[in-house]
Amino acid sequence: MKKLFLVAALALGSLTTFAQDSEEVQAEATEVIEAQDNFASIELSELPESITEALAKDHPNTTITKAYVNEEAQYKLEVTKEDGSEVQLYADEEGNWLEM
Repeated sequence: MKKLFLVAALALGSLTTFAQDSEEVQAEATEVIEAQDNFASIELSELPESITEALAKDHPNTTITKAYVNEEAQYKLEVTKEDGSEVQLYADEEGNWLEM
């Protein structure tokens, strides 16, 4: 009977350790994702005219809902399409579209 309790205690202990490790890994992954996204929110009025012109030309019937910029003057745009779907677009300050 002692062996049964010992086996049960060991099994429970290993499951608890696994759950803690999994939570720690998940928290670290979230931190890495946040660190890679170095865009700061800006007002829509701060967008260069070249970007708004490129959007009107290449993506008609869309609306910019949020805009962000990073240190390399790259812009991330959250855009709503005419059908209501939302997408993210990236551009440089000259209005050239970027793949990120």
